[in-house]
Amino acid sequence: MCERSPGESLDGMIDVRELTKRYDDTVAVDDLSFTVRPGHVTGFLGPNGAGKTTTMNVALGLHAPTSGEVLINGRRYRETRRPLHEIGALLDAGAVHPGRSALHHLQVLALTNGIGPRRVEETLEMVGLAGVARKKVGGFSLGMKQRLGVAAALLGDPAVVVLDEPVNGLDPDGVRWIRELLRSLAAEGRTVLLSSHLMSEMELTADRLVVIGRGRLITDTTVGELAERFGRLEDAYMYLTSESVEYR
Repeated sequence: MCERSPGESLDGMIDVRELTKRYDDTVAVDDLSFTVRPGHVTGFLGPNGAGKTTTMNVALGLHAPTSGEVLINGRRYRETRRPLHEIGALLDAGAVHPGRSALHHLQVLALTNGIGPRRVEETLEMVGLAGVARKKVGGFSLGMKQRLGVAAALLGDPAVVVLDEPVNGLDPDGVRWIRELLRSLAAEGRTVLLSSHLMSEMELTADRLVVIGRGRLITDTTVGELAERFGRLEDAYMYLTSESVEYR
């Protein structure tokens, strides 16, 4: 785990502290600790069932931890005064009422978070949905829903952005778009946590990597360090996670 420097600002920081989450007899996350800092795209990797989604759900206040905590900007999510202004998240692109238009969906979010109508228009333009803003989401492709989910995550102009598999359903132009968007957000000094199974895309997008297996931390390092050791991120990932199928 990366330790904080004395006096280091908590603004934009995601701090996972000795997090454990159990569901009955299943341990989804097991004493997990790592820190995500501003100015980087941090990739969050692990096999299916590794605990990535559970960790993000706890971070966003959707699940309560069994023990430990996740702090964002030094606070738990439920203590955040203006959530959408501080933390933008995309966990499930399909979680939008199909009868609403993209514009209406964002307008409702904006209204409940004190965000003006101009920002709604700007965000739709940013994600390439301005031309279909009045169409119902039920008729959207998965890629269009992903773009709408990104728009919702960025609506409050947050310093922290958490995205789970944002390139699902995107065509090659869309994949390049999300890559460039995430890197530009990090270059602005924002904190970007990105979960994905696409090693080739993670290699092009992420600066740092947090790899977990069976709910435990395997490594917290840079893409460059892994490339130096293994040559290819996919080879590094396969090696690092090969023994994570059982608890040690």
